[in-house]
Order: sequence, then C-alpha cells, then structure tokens
Amino acid sequence: MDLTGIRRYTPSELADPDREAAVLAPIIQEGGRCEILFTKRSEQLGNHPGQMSFPGGGREPEDADLEATARREAHEEIDLDPSAAEIVGAIDDIETVTRYIVRPFVGIIPDQPYTPDEYEVAEIVRLGVEDLTDLNNYESEHRDHPEYGPIRIHFFHVDGYTVWGATGRMLAQLLELATDWEIPPEVDRVAEPDAELPI
Repeated sequence: MDLTGIRRYTPSELADPDREAAVLAPIIQEGGRCEILFTKRSEQLGNHPGQMSFPGGGREPEDADLEATARREAHEEIDLDPSAAEIVGAIDDIETVTRYIVRPFVGIIPDQPYTPDEYEVAEIVRLGVEDLTDLNNYESEHRDHPEYGPIRIHFFHVDGYTVWGATGRMLAQLLELATDWEIPPEVDRVAEPDAELPI
C-alpha cells in the first residue's frame, strides 16, 4: 500500500456547517502486512445498526476542525490516543442517506489492541488490504435511488464481514488511490430500489 497518492490528492469538499461529520480510515502497517481497521456498529444505534464503518461522527462545537472531529471520535469509539494517528490526507466528502456530509481522513495508527466503546461499537475488525483488493471478494450493483438517482453500491466481503454503503464508497476510493486496485468498469447486477441489502 502506497499512501503517496492520498498525500498528493486534493479532495472535493461539500460545504454545509449544519451537517458536518468526519471519519478516520485507520491503516495499520506492520511486518509487511497492511490492514484497515473498521468498527461494526452496535445494534443499539439508530442509524446503520450492525453495519461496518470507520470510526467517526458529527462535528461538535469544541472541535477545532473536521480533523479534530475524526481524532475525537476515534478516541471515543476505539480508544485511539488522538495524537497517535498520523493523518496522511483526506479523500472526497460524501453525503450519506442520513444527511450528513462526511469528510474521510486517512491515517496510520499503531499496531496495538484497541478497546471498543461498549455502546456504539459491537466489534473492532481489522481486514487485510490484500484481501480487500482481491476481486474475488468484491461485487457491485446498480440501483435507481428514489432521491439520489442512479447509484453504484460497492460490496467488499472479507472474513465473514461485508463493507458496503457509505463506507464501501470511501473504501473504494481509498484503495484506488493507494493500491493498484481499480473499480471494475461493469457492475455485477442491477437491483430493484427496494431489494434487500446486507446488514
């Protein structure tokens, strides 16, 4: 994994101070292996329960900027020391179905145990970049969203976990910028707008 592309990348930004949020895409590089850390959201949460995500959340008044939001949320959700993440850059802002505008920061974090917040996080999951970039573990589908129009949904299936939704969109761009992986030009299937999605 070469993070030079992310360091050099100028992300597109969306502006709406009332809906700002940020996440940290945490990368662990140790002994020649590279992993990305995800959280599995608690079933108790009102938004996206049980889904795979990056640590993050809405900007609070005390946050100096969105990078501070990402660091604070990672501390709250996985007990990452806010000063321990080496932020290498950001990727494109995205708007989620819950109306947040999310800025994803990419950072290198220490290879150490992390502790999940008992309310927000059901599980901390580390997935290998080699597995995430294996096209045998990837699929996508086309849907006509009733509000956002045509969309492509990415699914990464690794070790019994599925990364999809907003996190899947972020992950796809991260992998394209930092590895040789590319989004396949063709989707695997066309789904009806109301077809079931994974948890």
